[in-house]
Amino acid sequence: MSTYAIGDLHGCYAEFMALLEALHFNPTNDTLWLVGDVINRGSGSLECLREAEALGSAVRCVLGNHDFHLLVVARGGGKQKRHDTLDGILAAPDRERLLDWLQCQPLAVKQDRTLMTHAGLLPQWSVDQAIAYSREVEQALASEQSGHFLTKLFGNQPDRWREELEGMDRLRFIVNAMARMRFIDAQGRLEFDAKEGLESAPEGFAPWFQYAREDNPRLLFGHWAALEGRTPGTRVRAEALDTGCVWGGALTALNLDTHERISVPSQQREKR
Repeated sequence: MSTYAIGDLHGCYAEFMALLEALHFNPTNDTLWLVGDVINRGSGSLECLREAEALGSAVRCVLGNHDFHLLVVARGGGKQKRHDTLDGILAAPDRERLLDWLQCQPLAVKQDRTLMTHAGLLPQWSVDQAIAYSREVEQALASEQSGHFLTKLFGNQPDRWREELEGMDRLRFIVNAMARMRFIDAQGRLEFDAKEGLESAPEGFAPWFQYAREDNPRLLFGHWAALEGRTPGTRVRAEALDTGCVWGGALTALNLDTHERISVPSQQREKR
């Protein structure tokens, strides 16, 4: 019985299947943790979503920014972007079942002292707070007002956490912190323009994992392909899982018990 955390799929279905084969994955005994961004950019978005949904209780998945983008396009009145590969999902006969499954996924998954989110954990938040805030978003996604929530979700403000935040400001920050965060300042202010490697950090900002924490959880995240699976200068137990499969890199799984990393090469045409 093994648990594997897998980096951003981004619709790389052939690589997903190759990695499961390399892992000798058995859904009866093993568990997959998917770090979000299951879909978009790669050509197999529909197939990846179907496979994740079909694996049922063998999968624990968190929502990434691209997963939210699909929900906003499908159910929040949003528009597709130039390089999206969502048409197959939106036209699929089983689209509503797949969208329902995706919309039920959390922002954070915790087991013992391990926490998985798509983008990371704000240094000002404890693991238990992250789970509680994730549940607030889960409730919004499950409510009768979920369409309104998705319509108002996207935006960069507020960019700093305050416990007294309410309504959409509160929910938007929670989503941004767990699904979009890369660089922050010492007060936890989010910065969204810089998206490349560590050298692209704006003045006064650093990667979220370079800020010390009082606790010492194991933090699993994806989202940041430019890191190539590394966390230089980390001051926490952060493990980057996005190794840029859709950009021509690799798809990587981490065995949570043995700490072994297993990767398969990308079959995608180089996109950078």
